[in-house]
Amino acid sequence: MAKSRRAVYPGSFDPLTMGHVDIACRAARLFDELIMAVYDTPNKALLFTTQERVALATEALHDVPNIRVDSFRGLTVDYARSVSAQVLVRGLRATSDFELEFQWSLMNRKLSREIEVVCLVSSLRYIFTSSSNIKEVARLGGDVGGLVPPCVAQALAERFGRDDSAPPVPRYLAT
Repeated sequence: MAKSRRAVYPGSFDPLTMGHVDIACRAARLFDELIMAVYDTPNKALLFTTQERVALATEALHDVPNIRVDSFRGLTVDYARSVSAQVLVRGLRATSDFELEFQWSLMNRKLSREIEVVCLVSSLRYIFTSSSNIKEVARLGGDVGGLVPPCVAQALAERFGRDDSAPPVPRYLAT
């Protein structure tokens, strides 16, 4: 019986972007199973709860049969071991991403020599997209359509008190 190739794509995904979806779908073609692992306790201010982030990722990726969404806390390599994954998947957008991922890859290698790290370069159309930028644009009433899955766009509109069906009122006209 052939060994199943399982990979974990860890991140905070707050919010999930089309860049994340692109990396997940491309990674899903390389592995028998991809677990999109939503990190429960990142060292940053979160907009969405862990349960909300899991639900949004699950909805956005529901049509990719070999992707499942889960949450975890603690060390990524410990989670990967607990689900019998052999690979961690990471996305790269810019040189700064490479430097950070290189450091994390070396640390993860020190913690777990049996788990490999595979980095996928972002598609050009999403290279400028980050969760931080998406949150800021959405908070200020900008259009994030096409940069996030529709379910995430709706959740952002609701979180920031906007009716996404109506265009935002420019700040200089709001009284």
